Amino acid sequence: MNYEKLIASSVSSVEPSGIRKFFDIANELKDVISMSVGEPDFVTPWNIRQSAINSIQMGETHYTSNSGTPRIRSLIKQYLSERFNVHYEPDQMLVTVGASEALDLAFRALIDPGDEVLIPAPSYVSYEPSVLFAHGVPVPIVTREEDDFVIRKENIEKTITEKTKIIVVPYPNNPTGAILSEEDIIDIQEIALKYDLIVIADEIYAELTYGRRHRSVAEGFEDRTILINGFSKAFAMTGWRLGYAAGPKPFINAMLKIHQYTMLCAPIMSQRAGEEALSNEMNKDYSQIAEMLRSYNKRRVFLVDSFRRLGYSCYEPRGAFYVFPNITASGLTSEEFCKRLLLEYHVACVPGTAFGKNGEGFIRCSYATSYENIQEAVRRIERFTGTLK
Repeated sequence: MNYEKLIASSVSSVEPSGIRKFFDIANELKDVISMSVGEPDFVTPWNIRQSAINSIQMGETHYTSNSGTPRIRSLIKQYLSERFNVHYEPDQMLVTVGASEALDLAFRALIDPGDEVLIPAPSYVSYEPSVLFAHGVPVPIVTREEDDFVIRKENIEKTITEKTKIIVVPYPNNPTGAILSEEDIIDIQEIALKYDLIVIADEIYAELTYGRRHRSVAEGFEDRTILINGFSKAFAMTGWRLGYAAGPKPFINAMLKIHQYTMLCAPIMSQRAGEEALSNEMNKDYSQIAEMLRSYNKRRVFLVDSFRRLGYSCYEPRGAFYVFPNITASGLTSEEFCKRLLLEYHVACVPGTAFGKNGEGFIRCSYATSYENIQEAVRRIERFTGTLK
């Protein structure tokens, strides 16, 4: 039997994740410093873990409402309102198994075959495959280092056709660390109105910005925006797989329909942990997030300065926890640079091409690992680049 022939073309045509490729190689080597995966090195705070333990001890081991517990949706409403001036009601929210499920549901709920989805490039590896899985057509909006990796109004409009239905707005951005200015957001909102587009705003890194607070593209634009967020980055809860979507009720209801048949609900233990994470941060004026942010900022500054000292252009990221240095001066492709760095000096980074074709010439380095690890990684990168001269 030819198994490959029987696999759906929308799946077989998609390459495996470039991030996981290097992550898997790194796992086979000893003494590897990994800056490849975007996972906080902080352990989930004890009060959050304790709330999940208490939930299990109390016998809370059953399904919740498909939409999520009433309390977590009420807390999300309060959080979005006081933190980002974004206003959705609890019945406009859906709690999901990670923000990734929320994205998948949004694409599947909205895309008909042939619908075009605008996606900034480079961007997170899941957007394009998820659109393809939903039988849509991903259309890249190229961003450049000289434009701070921000989608510009003229570039957006160049990509719009009569088939364009959705624009994905993923800022703070992975892999570049770019953020949007107020003017950028206004431009996007005006374009969405002019061309009748739906905005999917992936704001999973909203709490991780440096120099100024994040402004959501959903602010004042709630009736046209599906806001995607979660607990993994800001609350160091990657393994809990807890995210959410908020948006116009008809969109959320369509996403809920898919969720009901495929996932049912997010684990109740994770939801209880999320309730504690939100209520504790709001009661303590977001002090745990602020402490984490200070640590990330120290690592960010050191890593940017280090790459520049080594002779590589490096955009200073204003959000998330990645740097995206330009390594064209090395004379190597992104893939060659990362492969040699990993195999010869045991430092794992991700080639920029994992995030789209125009990521060539760049690598992504996560500073969500310890400061000590980053210092050692830089020493190894310096030795490696010394061999290229």
